[in-house]
Amino acid sequence: MKTPFLFKKLSWLFAILISSFCMLSCTRCSEPPKEPVSNSYKKKLISYKEGRVLYNEYSRTNNVVLTRSRNGEPDSRWYWFSVEDLEGYIKYVKETAKKQKLKNPGIRIYMGKYPMNHPKNKMAKPEYAGYQTIFLVPTAQNLKRDSTTAMSRTMKLTTDENTNVTEMQVLNMTNLAPPPKVSTADMP
Repeated sequence: MKTPFLFKKLSWLFAILISSFCMLSCTRCSEPPKEPVSNSYKKKLISYKEGRVLYNEYSRTNNVVLTRSRNGEPDSRWYWFSVEDLEGYIKYVKETAKKQKLKNPGIRIYMGKYPMNHPKNKMAKPEYAGYQTIFLVPTAQNLKRDSTTAMSRTMKLTTDENTNVTEMQVLNMTNLAPPPKVSTADMP
């Protein structure tokens, strides 16, 4: 018995449809393309040896003053965030800046010090009270009013440094190395 010509054509067409459906459904299951990461950081990299020069200069100057002001007790010398925490915070800053239509988001790193009576749940460890710390603050491109034109209500981008975005949360709760856990004379 011969298969009709039309049935052969339909089965071939049906096979193509099923194959196309499978390929399209697999394509939809894959992750969306990731935002490209800039290589601009590469121009700002320094060697470990160059970092050691900076560390030693800080030890020779600023740390001496801090140690004197703490009656000979050295202060914290390094701070640690996990890569996962930093990636998450960067994602938070980028997404919030995008929602708020902020330009050129960034992060500024500030020095701080935990007061002796600082809430224990606001430090990575309660024994960090009295030690210096760092905290990260989101920034965005500075907008200033243009008063030189007749349309003084317009906003213009300035070339000034970014300004702090006070509507976003700040990152702290870092681990730090208060003495005597780590030698303050040497960079690990």
